[in-house]
Amino acid sequence: MRRGEWPRPWPPDLSGEEPLDVLRRSYDALVGELTARKPEEPTVTWFGPEQTVGFWVRRMAQETVIHRVDGELGAGAPLAPIPTDLALDGIDEVLVRFLAFGTREWAEDFGDQLASCDGRAVRVSAGGSTWLARLTPQGVDVTSGDGGADITAGDGEADAAVRGEPEAVLLWLWRRVGDERVSLDGDPQLVAKLRELLGPATE
Repeated sequence: MRRGEWPRPWPPDLSGEEPLDVLRRSYDALVGELTARKPEEPTVTWFGPEQTVGFWVRRMAQETVIHRVDGELGAGAPLAPIPTDLALDGIDEVLVRFLAFGTREWAEDFGDQLASCDGRAVRVSAGGSTWLARLTPQGVDVTSGDGGADITAGDGEADAAVRGEPEAVLLWLWRRVGDERVSLDGDPQLVAKLRELLGPATE
């Protein structure tokens, strides 16, 4: 944001600094940049359709919550709640910006995983919102809409479904929790294919 271009070299050399000092310094710098700018201001991002400061506000909120969960899991601590609005926003981000955009922009990162996709779709539902992820050899297409009467597997659009509380679905998509935290319906192999594609998308 400061430079208007990608920093080089990346990542920076942080050797010789204490991790907590780096965290405090970086956090202060990030908050300073985000609060000094308007969300609609242009800046460089890795997501072509959205080149704004607002992208980074969202990205840093979601990055922080997922790595907070990583810390809790690593420490064997209970997972603190994730606010519903943040979780729903995170579901949309990981499906649209990571999975759909990633499978088309960086298809090589997915190896042969896309080749076996056959165009069928998985319905993801949480908190009154729905997303339809259609898995094709060319990439994943994601559409979203109001939850309404939750559309399930076998509705003519989806051949499988994943549903649950927003927090659980978010963590399932990020592969931080297993299938026991969500409800699955329809073709289990199609759900497994979605889960497989989320690996390279979220690494």
